[in-house]
Amino acid sequence: MEPLITLRDLQATLDYLATIHRELSALPPDLAILDAKVKAAEKQIADKTKALDTARAQILVKSKELTQAQKDEDRARAAVKTTSQKVHYTAAIRELDEKERLKASVARPLKALESTVQVLEQALAVLEKERAGAQTQFDELYAIFLDEHANQVEGRKVLQAKQTKLETKLTPVEVARFHRLAAARHGRVVVAVENGACSGCNVKLRGPILFQLKEGKDLITCESCQRILFLS
Repeated sequence: MEPLITLRDLQATLDYLATIHRELSALPPDLAILDAKVKAAEKQIADKTKALDTARAQILVKSKELTQAQKDEDRARAAVKTTSQKVHYTAAIRELDEKERLKASVARPLKALESTVQVLEQALAVLEKERAGAQTQFDELYAIFLDEHANQVEGRKVLQAKQTKLETKLTPVEVARFHRLAAARHGRVVVAVENGACSGCNVKLRGPILFQLKEGKDLITCESCQRILFLS
């Protein structure tokens, strides 16, 4: 059955690709250290960028509050200047004092937020410089590493081309289903039937399923794990 042959070939191709990926991912110690350094810097950059965005958003809010507080203080100050009666003057002074305190209560955290932004921006600049330096070193050494593993790199290109060719023989639905199963089943999609059981999940298959497999007319999947089955 053509689809099953194609799917089995696709499974074998992806298995070989996974092996090459593991080999190329097994970085030597110096590269692994640099890779970890780059990833750690990227995480710190992401965290500090998030904190910086939060602080800037808070500054916008506090700035609006400070603008309003300044307007309220200006109005209170103007009321003091225009008040002539002693009783009203005393009340106006109290009002002005209150507005000044309110403005100060907004200005202090705003100033602290502005200082926080400055510190975060400086820290981000340092981190980005460190990340860029480590990335450059990693890229240089990784290029040498790939040269030393030229056979695997070339093999990966050939297999990726073969994967593309095989997938064109299947319908888009079949390709999508295959990759969905591959993601859910640790890459094992097409598996053999061994001793009357699915070798993917080891669940014993019912008689009718085994009969359909022997007929070889349709694609048969395991009722337990949904992997595609074939008789070895």
